[in-house]
Amino acid sequence: MSTRIDGDLPRRARFEVRFAETAEEIRETQKLRYRIFAGELGADIDGGEAGLDHDQYDPHCRHLTVRNVDSGRIVACTRILTGERAPAAGGFYSASEFDLAMLDSLPGRVMEIGRTCVDAEYRNGAVIATLWQGIASTIVNDGYDYLFGCASIGLEDGGAAAHAILDQIRDQYMAPAYQHVRPYIPLPAADRRATEKPKMPPLLKAYLSLGAKACGEAYWDRDFNCADVFMLLNVSDLNPRYARHFLGQTQAAADAPAPERG
Repeated sequence: MSTRIDGDLPRRARFEVRFAETAEEIRETQKLRYRIFAGELGADIDGGEAGLDHDQYDPHCRHLTVRNVDSGRIVACTRILTGERAPAAGGFYSASEFDLAMLDSLPGRVMEIGRTCVDAEYRNGAVIATLWQGIASTIVNDGYDYLFGCASIGLEDGGAAAHAILDQIRDQYMAPAYQHVRPYIPLPAADRRATEKPKMPPLLKAYLSLGAKACGEAYWDRDFNCADVFMLLNVSDLNPRYARHFLGQTQAAADAPAPERG
């Protein structure tokens, strides 16, 4: 009789992605956002309640979370605002930074992701991939045609790295002119001294890997000390390799009922 060892046993997934279902779970995401945006990045957040990052958009969004199964702790989150819910929120969050008139010409349903963050202890490929699988599931199950949002580049060095990254984006990843948006506060010029090739932020890298395009020049977010790049993904233009990776497990669910809303 053969002996079964631990390596033969099925392994439980370490991370679970799902929508927040209660007010307390949404508060957990707002606490995580505050720890990262205010605590780590030093952002000037005026949410009206100490220790929470929340605003007028939160009540109209679905809050997607990644939870550590063993500890039960939320380790990553993003929020989704759909085209159907945006009017009640006063518009999309990105409209506070960019003129989004271009969105009216898009043929299909749109959804925005924003306030995306990952706990410092869990910034690895597994957590980011799990979060994107949840986003992909929403796209497939709910039938959205376009995904957009802002991807940030830090300005801690005065902007040299950000401008180098933006140069690369202009050369390789720019949307056609008719899909450009206009930033209300353009990123100012910076010292363009020679530097090593800067590392692209994970969220921006994920957008580009999926096949998203940058829609024009960056916005200067002075509260968060970063450059925000407006990214647009036409779902029909998904990079085939990443479509298989992110959508492979969710394609079979395309005809299933949409997940419960948080």
